Amino acid sequence: MRFGVVIAPKIDDWGIFKYAEDLGYDVAWACDSQMLWSDCYATLALAAANTSRISLGPGVAAAGTRIAPVTAHSIASISKLAPGRTVLGIGTGHTSMRVMGQKPMKAKDFEEYVRVLRALLSGEETEVSHAGRRGYTRFLNREHGFVDLAHPIPIIVGANGPQALAIAGAVGDGLLTIGTTRPDDVQATLSAVRSGAAAAGRALPDGYPVTTMTNVVVLQPGEPVTSDRVAALTDSWVGAALHFAYEMWRIRQDDAMVPPPFHSFWAEYCSYVDSMETPLDRRHLQIHDGHATFLPPAERRFLTEDAIRAVTIIGSVEEIAEQVKAAESAGVTELAIQSPLATARDVMRDFAEKVRPCL
Repeated sequence: MRFGVVIAPKIDDWGIFKYAEDLGYDVAWACDSQMLWSDCYATLALAAANTSRISLGPGVAAAGTRIAPVTAHSIASISKLAPGRTVLGIGTGHTSMRVMGQKPMKAKDFEEYVRVLRALLSGEETEVSHAGRRGYTRFLNREHGFVDLAHPIPIIVGANGPQALAIAGAVGDGLLTIGTTRPDDVQATLSAVRSGAAAAGRALPDGYPVTTMTNVVVLQPGEPVTSDRVAALTDSWVGAALHFAYEMWRIRQDDAMVPPPFHSFWAEYCSYVDSMETPLDRRHLQIHDGHATFLPPAERRFLTEDAIRAVTIIGSVEEIAEQVKAAESAGVTELAIQSPLATARDVMRDFAEKVRPCL
């Protein structure tokens, strides 16, 4: 199994990518959401110029905020700095669109987007659509070395829902999913990916990359899951899951969309959102404040043990190693660790120094 980290890019702290490389991580993914963090490609360029081994890429780039040729040229520019170790994670842009009051890209448009990306990154000329018009494009001036297409750039599709999982199988070089570590969940996810591949007349290759993003926390002897230290290591990841669940529930008003670990406080959370002073047409700005970065103080009451365990591999070194091995046996090929901005280095170091030697 490969091990990665997922980093909220802060452009003046590009050194965290080098820190991950020095700890022995295989991959470093930079989050992409234009109203939350620094630009992922600018930060990745600095990381690429200051590392030599670790693979780098957006995890995941938001298709809804850039047309496909722009994404293609951005990642091909990173590849010029990190040839052979550049990877492109791409998704519909759930959070990046929600924080603008918009909806993520539709599945059929996303599949077409990935098709254009693949053609362009393969050096081909392809048809693209923009503002209702269709035309042809390809990379020009390649002989002058502005971008690198000589080294393959894998397109890893970010997906959790059934439609996106099918697209990962149909057109992706791999899958990047969130929180899928339990063997039954991994198998169900891979079944959906294989179905998408079969519908496209394709069989998944052996070793098809499956990356799952999660948080990992090593408990100290006798430490409860609800300790202040654990809260600092987990809060934003719980918050991100909570925000996502609320967005899905709000669309359908279906309690089946609420993860069971959130049932105990769901009514209270909905009342909390309803009482926000932010006007309805701007409430998404308050809902997503701190998303995957920190947890606002008013939301700390929702940091329950069940919520933490739902989105975190947590326990002793031996317990964590057992869960990671089970995920690997079920088909996960890479575990990518994401944690709060303030404690990211602590989580990265704990896993690298305490857990990885046991795997």
